[in-house]
Amino acid sequence: MSTVAIVGCGAMGSVYAALMASAGHEVHAVTLWPDHAEAMRTKGLRVEGASGDRTVQLASAGTTTDAIGTCDLVIIATKAFDVEAAARSCVSLIGPETVVQTIQNGLGSPEIAASILDKDKIAVGVVGGFGASMRGPGHVHHNGLEMIRFGALAGLPLRRLQAAAKIWEHSGFKVHLFDDVQRMVWEKLIMNVTFSGTTCVTGLTIGGVMADPNAWQVALGCATEAIAVAEAIGVVLDVGDPIEHIRKLGGKIPDARPSMLLDHSAGRRGEVDAINGSIPRLGKQYGVPTPINETVVAIIKAREAGFAA
Repeated sequence: MSTVAIVGCGAMGSVYAALMASAGHEVHAVTLWPDHAEAMRTKGLRVEGASGDRTVQLASAGTTTDAIGTCDLVIIATKAFDVEAAARSCVSLIGPETVVQTIQNGLGSPEIAASILDKDKIAVGVVGGFGASMRGPGHVHHNGLEMIRFGALAGLPLRRLQAAAKIWEHSGFKVHLFDDVQRMVWEKLIMNVTFSGTTCVTGLTIGGVMADPNAWQVALGCATEAIAVAEAIGVVLDVGDPIEHIRKLGGKIPDARPSMLLDHSAGRRGEVDAINGSIPRLGKQYGVPTPINETVVAIIKAREAGFAA
């Protein structure tokens, strides 16, 4: 069995933690939410949904990485804007054979982690189709159990990438390793860009956005701009018709409420800069108009300005 630290053990991180612990791995959870950490320590971590209904005991659960020690796999599952702090907190967890896997929405997180940690230890992770949400401290639900995709950021040896993949596979996850990490990231990004901002501004679920002609018009515009930017950059999306691909994946989790919507509903800052905001930034560089994403970002940021600090 392997030793795993999940730094940023929120909704998605808790799904990873529960399944890995169920498979017998030594799992340490780190979260910024003291009540979540306390519940996991005292009552166990309950995860229900597509993977079943289980309550597991973790090796540890807390708000810092203190006293965890060296791990085989470190998963940084924080929000994109917390990656820098998370990476700094992971230094004590990393040994010669450790793989550090960044799993965030949007663009830029692996590069932020690599500015602090050895880039040759970093794997870039992409997940989607889980629809995970917190039901309360120590309790998480998820709507799906789709594939985990990851690849090396720079010089991570294949044998160590494969060793990390085996931890996931042994825990019941489907895994696909990618050589073309940029394509992998963008194939997830177009999905996020389509639904994250649109659900956030409308309050609808993914299925609700797809069913409402007005909401879908906005979502489709966001997607079309993202696909155009990807083409301008030279990213080759291997998904067939990208819009049909988005429709198909969205149709699998119609009840899902993306994390940006969940954060917004709770009065918390979301990841709009890393997701929809990445499209206008790159669009300006490559001469691609992105007015719909720009508008969605502006609306969300205007609303967030009223949130408590």
